[in-house]
Amino acid sequence: MAVARAVITKPDLILADEPTGNLDSRNGEEVMTLLTDLNQQGTTIIMVTHSAMDADYAHRIINLFDGQIVSEENHERRPIPSPDGEENEYEGN
Repeated sequence: MAVARAVITKPDLILADEPTGNLDSRNGEEVMTLLTDLNQQGTTIIMVTHSAMDADYAHRIINLFDGQIVSEENHERRPIPSPDGEENEYEGN
């Protein structure tokens, strides 16, 4: 429901705090696909997550420790393995 409220107004920016935290893997993947589609349409997504799988959807990953940046990486999006072992094709912009 929170995702629906966040995207209904077609915002320029979405702040996503653990967007898949309470979801099963299938629904989590659907949320990440939706965020990816929105990003490809021009919406900026800022996501906080502890999930390496969710972080892999990002173009840029900034790791924090005790409030300090400890690493930063930019990467093209690569195919993301789904829980069933198949690859989903998401390409970076």
